[in-house]
Amino acid sequence: MKTAKFALLIGLASLPSLALPGLAFAQVQQLPASSASPAAQAAPADAGGLTGSVTDESEWQDLGIAIPAFPTDTSVATAAEGGNTEALGRNLARVVYNDLKNNGLFKPVGPDALPGIRFFQVTAPSFDFWRGRSAEMLVQGFVKAAPDGKLTVGCYLYDVALGSELIRQGYVVQPNEWRRAAHKCADMVYSRLSGENPFFDSKIAYIAETGPKDHRRKQLAIMDSDGANHRFITNGQATALTPRYSPDYSKIVYLSYLNGYPRIYVYDIGSGQQRLVTEGKGPTFAPRWSPDGKFILYSMAIGGNTDIYRVSAQGGPSTRLTNTPGINVGGSYSPDGSRIVFESDRSGSQQVYVMNADGSNQRRISFLGGRAATPEWSPRGDQIAFTHIAGNFRIAVMDPNGQNVRDLTDSWQDEAPTWSPNGRIIQFFRTERNSGKTGIWQVDLTGRNERKLNTPVDASDPAWGPVLP
Repeated sequence: MKTAKFALLIGLASLPSLALPGLAFAQVQQLPASSASPAAQAAPADAGGLTGSVTDESEWQDLGIAIPAFPTDTSVATAAEGGNTEALGRNLARVVYNDLKNNGLFKPVGPDALPGIRFFQVTAPSFDFWRGRSAEMLVQGFVKAAPDGKLTVGCYLYDVALGSELIRQGYVVQPNEWRRAAHKCADMVYSRLSGENPFFDSKIAYIAETGPKDHRRKQLAIMDSDGANHRFITNGQATALTPRYSPDYSKIVYLSYLNGYPRIYVYDIGSGQQRLVTEGKGPTFAPRWSPDGKFILYSMAIGGNTDIYRVSAQGGPSTRLTNTPGINVGGSYSPDGSRIVFESDRSGSQQVYVMNADGSNQRRISFLGGRAATPEWSPRGDQIAFTHIAGNFRIAVMDPNGQNVRDLTDSWQDEAPTWSPNGRIIQFFRTERNSGKTGIWQVDLTGRNERKLNTPVDASDPAWGPVLP
């Protein structure tokens, strides 16, 4: 899968005629604002935003956002979902609505519950009308097809109370990339209102599971952050486990077992080719990238001990980083690459430890009831997610020093957390009691907002990639 060319335009002017100069796969452009903004330009994407944290008790859910269908100037046929630009405009708004609704921070109202707007109203909102519907924020946009089939999607965010434009962006995409435009629009709104980094325009790698419980077929698969655009990467002839995206999004590292032999492969997303990095001499677990993409951590069992190793992403000899009796598993780098968090039973039970990137200064940080496994460092660097095993398996977080432990879920078996690119949502897989069925779920840092992602088959071992370029 090649990275899609994606043109970003800050500001979209002259909507009725759409005479947009230089609208192409080119540089970012600043264009005149809508009539709702007295300024000559829109606020930059990183300006302002609500203050606070998603672990606050202040209820961001009270912020009402209206998202009507995105109109088009002329309904024409398109290869995108819906078949024509009028239907596509409603689908675009639905994706934006679902993105903002499912992250748990806002209270949007989507296009299926709102009247439509006319094309000229995108840049000239009827604020009195939206105030009458108790909307505090308004997301309006448009879609237009070019003769070559490419789509131009515009997205505006308005403050209804102030009657002003807060920010706008535009995108030029191929028809099969229309969902990316919607995710980018949702990212723009989320970032402007929350002050947080975006995460909707990202992808998830996971293991797709089929077959009987004692003979599972496990394939590597990828999908959008909302579960759309699903596809299988491997054919299932060899068991695939524990995928992780590279920091630049170009590759996926994963563990493959064929005829009982563990191998670590790097799959190149652009070419579809895969390359062997290392072949384990014993049971091998959990390959993980370094933040610079130069190294891969993994765990390997030899002679009754399991230790953590580091190998060049290009292959070659491995360096052992741990050397204690027992089981040392996992390994997740801090965002700056200076430290590694991992699990070890050297104290008698599974607990979380940290060490320097070269293996020095190993020390235990978790001292809680039960066991702690599968630690994963937040991309923000401020927290570590892990599986808390105390009767049930729960997803929990703690500070990098082991303090302020909080359980976020309380189901029968939740495990293997992976962070959203902005460090505010955690995905994991949940196993159902009795049936053994597995699925991918996510929870925000408040622990109040859980959501299941739809997958065509059972799913485990999710890995959330960075925001797409």
